[in-house]
Amino acid sequence: MFNNWSELLPTIQKAFGALGKSNPKMVKAYMALGEASAENDVLDAKTRELISIAVAVTTHCDGCIAVHADAAIKAGASREEVAATLATAVSLNAGAAYIYSLRTLEAYDSLKK
Repeated sequence: MFNNWSELLPTIQKAFGALGKSNPKMVKAYMALGEASAENDVLDAKTRELISIAVAVTTHCDGCIAVHADAAIKAGASREEVAATLATAVSLNAGAAYIYSLRTLEAYDSLKK
């Protein structure tokens, strides 16, 4: 097992609360971002959480994975929907690695001159 997710989630929630006490304006602004993204109701909660999972995977954020997997479950996402989301994240990440490989070769060629 990579993480004990059932322990990680409450640890993150507790730490998040502790940071909020130290810097309430920052946490309020952070929370406002999430509220603003949900405001227009174009995407339902499940879709937003599935997108959040894909982003969490591509940014390698275990805390984000825990929080958004839990939220996706609560929003009614099935295991199959999460798996399809992960397939999309993998394909995007591979594509990003390919693009950055091209950029690296461009940098090498440019610097070699």
